Amino acid sequence: MDAMETSNISKSPKLEQINPAIGSSFLVRRYADKCENDLANWHFHPELELVYVNDGSGKRHIGKHLSYFNDGELILMGAYLPHYGFTNRLSGNESETVIQFKEDFLGEGFFQTPEMANVKRLLELSKKGLAFTGDAKHKIGSKIESLAWTDHFGRLMGLIDVLNDLATTDEYKVLNADGVAMAVDTKENDRMNDIYDYIRENFKEHIALEDISDEVSMTVPAFCRYFKKISRKTFTKFVNEYRVVHASKLLAETSLPITEVSFESGFNNFSHFNKLFKEFTGKSPSAYRKEFKNIIVE
Repeated sequence: MDAMETSNISKSPKLEQINPAIGSSFLVRRYADKCENDLANWHFHPELELVYVNDGSGKRHIGKHLSYFNDGELILMGAYLPHYGFTNRLSGNESETVIQFKEDFLGEGFFQTPEMANVKRLLELSKKGLAFTGDAKHKIGSKIESLAWTDHFGRLMGLIDVLNDLATTDEYKVLNADGVAMAVDTKENDRMNDIYDYIRENFKEHIALEDISDEVSMTVPAFCRYFKKISRKTFTKFVNEYRVVHASKLLAETSLPITEVSFESGFNNFSHFNKLFKEFTGKSPSAYRKEFKNIIVE
């Protein structure tokens, strides 16, 4: 079941309750079995979240950001940053390790100390969502995985070491670069959940503004203003980006002809698909597929 296309996603906003184990101030969980993590719905929590996906591929939906990852994933997300889960039975990953902690889990003043200046900047930047790349992804990721087998004190020392590594590498990208992602508000998340559910269920077809506006009981002009304010994108652009992300997944994971990928992703005009795909990814669909296959071979 796809993390962004599952049919049983809750219509109401999901606040994840996080309770560290006795004797620990933060939570470390490692998932070795496929689909063990059932938090694939659109959710948030007051804790920061550090996720390492060992190998595999899938979709990212963090705040306003949509993209596709391969060869594993290392993500740091700030508090209250809405996101979906990253793995499912089709991800092909070996394991997934999740660390969740509050910014003041070591005391209000800990990250204010001079020694923690780099980490403090990291935590501030994490409000936009950070994806780590290159050698850092797997080098730091292996440290994160090792925390699952250490005692409470070892986990604490290990997490500080990991945060320092993340704070001092330049191998990362900011996911919501145009600003802090959507602020969490129960009423707004409820409405956005309905919109996202509708997009997931209907993105392969034409979605008229009248239909999506009716879905959330708004007039078309009011809906357009609302969606632009919340997502900082027009509804059409958001849906097209969703389609391109779906297309990138099909290009990477299947051998479908590119024309068929286009139609399966909701594009009825092949030239329009090529244009939007290149605008969003920086390369043509054929170049994207070739590059991905080269990565697999290497």
